[in-house]
Amino acid sequence: MKILFTGGGTGGHFYPIVAVAQAVMEKAKERKILRPLLYYAAPSKYNPRALFDNELEYINIPAGKIRRYFSVLNITDGMKTVAGCLTALLKIYSLFPDVIFGKGGYASFPTLFAAKTLGIPVVIHESDSKPGKVNAWAGKFARKIALSYPDAAQYFKVDKEKIAYTGNPIRKEVAVPLSNGAREFLGLEENTPVVLILGGSQGAQAINDAILEALPELLNKFQIIHQTGKANLEEIKQTTSVILKGHKNANRYHPFDYLNELALRMSAGTANIVVSRAGSTIFEIASWGIPSIIIPLPDSISHDQTMNAFAYSRTGAASIIEQDNLSAHILIEEINRIYDSPAITYTMKERARAFARLDSANIIADALLDIALEHEK
Repeated sequence: MKILFTGGGTGGHFYPIVAVAQAVMEKAKERKILRPLLYYAAPSKYNPRALFDNELEYINIPAGKIRRYFSVLNITDGMKTVAGCLTALLKIYSLFPDVIFGKGGYASFPTLFAAKTLGIPVVIHESDSKPGKVNAWAGKFARKIALSYPDAAQYFKVDKEKIAYTGNPIRKEVAVPLSNGAREFLGLEENTPVVLILGGSQGAQAINDAILEALPELLNKFQIIHQTGKANLEEIKQTTSVILKGHKNANRYHPFDYLNELALRMSAGTANIVVSRAGSTIFEIASWGIPSIIIPLPDSISHDQTMNAFAYSRTGAASIIEQDNLSAHILIEEINRIYDSPAITYTMKERARAFARLDSANIIADALLDIALEHEK
């Protein structure tokens, strides 16, 4: 049995693929199915170690990103996509997998094009509350469509039996918070509440700026774990050395360029509130059951994040501060409003846990195995 995964370009596409690959292996063993061969097709490996650890063989298939605005790069990237489609046809015909799992995004288009041309069954997963162009197109011929947000179903004009609300697949490595030894590991005080700031692996300048301005007041009450982004750490350390000079609680601020899986789980195990962008991190926050403040990227940069943030907020699990309204004062007020109200905190925790679908990867893995077995026959 051969299963091919495609998608990439961002962690929001790549890591759910890893989560489903992990679940496929577990489900195959549980169902006493011969160990499947797993492949990953994309323009780059993204995280070679994760591919190796999860037995995903890499297949290089070029793809170009098509921008919604005029750019000369659209011409060169268009040529990459044409080359990628030809490459995908040759390589996938040679491999001929039993089923292909597409995560969406420009990186998945050549592989899904080849799947449609060759008649290979396809399952897609849509992470956003409104599907991207590739998944909207692939949904027309996919055997199954898995959704992170129920709102996305309205955009797929297909038999509703093909659509399933599964939530977003989350890797086992980050799904469960760790509290034992976390405060010692992160250098935290025992009885002071914690705010975790996640701007994404690259950080977020607007969030960083608001946090730095709010720090002197926040540190009187909270400890701050701040993922700054690798490019921002040194500048932030220099800035905080000035603004926190002489502050009695300066040691409550803990900046990190990047939180690896262990540090992220330990941060989640101690955090009382999370401040985050509205990417795939929303699903990790939900799985942790932590109240959150979501600051989506502006519509001009990412319409998806705004829609995702409001879809999550409507569940009662989070509050939203739009970036145009973001200031140190508003952020401080919102953190205090949530933390100082046990009723709000309790409700947000419960709604977050209800939103999280910890069985997402298993549901998708079962569907992939069922289709692959049918195709093998």
